[in-house]
Amino acid sequence: MRPLFASLIPAAIVIAAPALSAPQAGSLAEVQAHLRGISTMTADFVQTDRKGKSLSGVLSLRQPGKIRFEYQKGVPLLIVGDGNALTMIDYSVKQVSRWPVGNSPLSVLINPAKDMSRFARTIPSPTPGTIQVEARDPKHPEFGTITILFARGGGPAGLSLQGWTVLDAQNGRSTVRLTNQRYGVAISDKTFKWDDPRPKGPRK
Repeated sequence: MRPLFASLIPAAIVIAAPALSAPQAGSLAEVQAHLRGISTMTADFVQTDRKGKSLSGVLSLRQPGKIRFEYQKGVPLLIVGDGNALTMIDYSVKQVSRWPVGNSPLSVLINPAKDMSRFARTIPSPTPGTIQVEARDPKHPEFGTITILFARGGGPAGLSLQGWTVLDAQNGRSTVRLTNQRYGVAISDKTFKWDDPRPKGPRK
């Protein structure tokens, strides 16, 4: 299974999107208010890849910019955002990869100061009481599309983040679904630290 972070990379640079109609702008404003209202959040997540294989774990989020995906026991992967970069640590091969936060679709969630209307739009949701937001760059379809789902009730500004789906240019789909969302909980600074598995010594 491709890890969550790798699944998001093809959809990285999400900028210009079609102009929004007035009703869509209203829903997008609700979403923006929700994201800006999150100080901290924890949730359980299940990530499902294109082949239907699933991994679970725990998500911790603290604004601005800090996020952690800790996978289930036995999965040697960890993803941590420290406000400046997203780091994927693969303990099985002792490898560390880093990307600027701004170059990930997750920046939509962990940088609430961004104006979502510049790169996202609401789309019809098949489920009553939910809002879907699609972010993509129509000039660069190779980056793919990320669709984020929110439900009414349960969180800041009357919404609750439910998860997201990334569709890459090869129609490969990876979905993350959240449950047990808790807002405003205490999250220690230690949550966003990690053990470096690489051999000690000078690095380039």
